[in-house]
Amino acid sequence: MSLTLLATTHRVAPGLLTWKAWDALRSAGRVLVRPGHPLLPYLRDAGVTAEETAAPDPAALVAAARAGDVVWVAAPEGDEDLMREIGALVVHDPLDVEVLHGSYDLPGARLLDLVAVMERLRSHCPWDREQTHESLVPYLLEESYEVLDTIETGDYGALREELGDVLMQVVFHSEVASERTDETAFTVDDVAAGIVDKLVRRHPHVFADVAVSGADEVNANWEQIKAAERAAKSGADASALDGVAMGQPALSLAAKLQRRADRMDAPDELLPTAADTGNDLGIRLFALVREAAGRNLDPEAELRAVSRVFRDRVRAWERRER
Repeated sequence: MSLTLLATTHRVAPGLLTWKAWDALRSAGRVLVRPGHPLLPYLRDAGVTAEETAAPDPAALVAAARAGDVVWVAAPEGDEDLMREIGALVVHDPLDVEVLHGSYDLPGARLLDLVAVMERLRSHCPWDREQTHESLVPYLLEESYEVLDTIETGDYGALREELGDVLMQVVFHSEVASERTDETAFTVDDVAAGIVDKLVRRHPHVFADVAVSGADEVNANWEQIKAAERAAKSGADASALDGVAMGQPALSLAAKLQRRADRMDAPDELLPTAADTGNDLGIRLFALVREAAGRNLDPEAELRAVSRVFRDRVRAWERRER
């Protein structure tokens, strides 16, 4: 005689249970479940007779199990309180009690929860409902910079939370896009499918039969594949500079443009001069970016590091002056 508490996850489609779970359900003397449980239709399809009970009584479940094998199908969110009460009942009068997991979360399953939460926020929260791609831009930038801060300061304990904030922005934009009814609409699944396709396409040494000798050859193949993608998209007008975001911080922008140009062996006479702008400050900054590249340094990161030193010194000075 035994009592089996069958636990399932709502992040897996109902009915996708392990063989051991189905075997326990079919062989049990009684199967009990709450009314409306998402597994009910699949139990009926499998020929399993389930008794519906709205308020399970721990003592009654234990008594039934002492008379014959019983399976209690736990709620999708779990029945922790019920399990604790059953445990207290059988601690002095032993009964064979098993918690059987009929389905498990797959890696990435909690992303489904994030999508569901965002859908609910979008439909029920007045602030979330009003947002657009344009209004969300400052938050995406802010959250991205906060990720950068945690990495540069080595605060890896905070990195998980900051990455979650960025991920929320991605899902938020996808939810906004899914509500459109024209050809520009897309869902978070479309976003994921697009990046999966891109990663597979740009890693033929992993997903196809291309052989590489090291990271340098991987980078070379990557650039060739990207060039082919640009040509397919823009035809004769394709440029190695296509896709460079002109709205990014100026130092990063200059570094990105220079890297792209260097890959094409662009001649030095293309570099801007004071005659082009009438002001040599920008020219000197552009030249410093080039100098940083020659020393394998990121000019944006270097300037941020110096800025943090300045910030700390100003704060220390403020404390001394108080």
